[in-house]
Amino acid sequence: MSPDDPVRQRMCVRPGTVVSLVLRPRTDGRRWTAVRSSAPVFVVPSGWQVAADGTARASLRCAGTRGGAADITVLAKEPDLAGVGRAAFTLQVNVVPHTTAG
Repeated sequence: MSPDDPVRQRMCVRPGTVVSLVLRPRTDGRRWTAVRSSAPVFVVPSGWQVAADGTARASLRCAGTRGGAADITVLAKEPDLAGVGRAAFTLQVNVVPHTTAG
């Protein structure tokens, strides 16, 4: 995600997909602080890290066999304020199983 991209995006993936989420440094002075899933049974974020330049990265592991949806929310806050921050980016991930013929 780049600073000019919409703050809410969507994507569809197949079960078992691993998505690399890369968020460029913010231009508003806030820093990326955390990533959360609304439905970890469908999409689990892992490997969260924020580099010294402000770039944030996480892996999103999607359910292996089940279909469903999860909102992946990334929080950001001013570096000198206490607390976890507030939602600054949301990625809606729809896990769509393969259809079976026959």
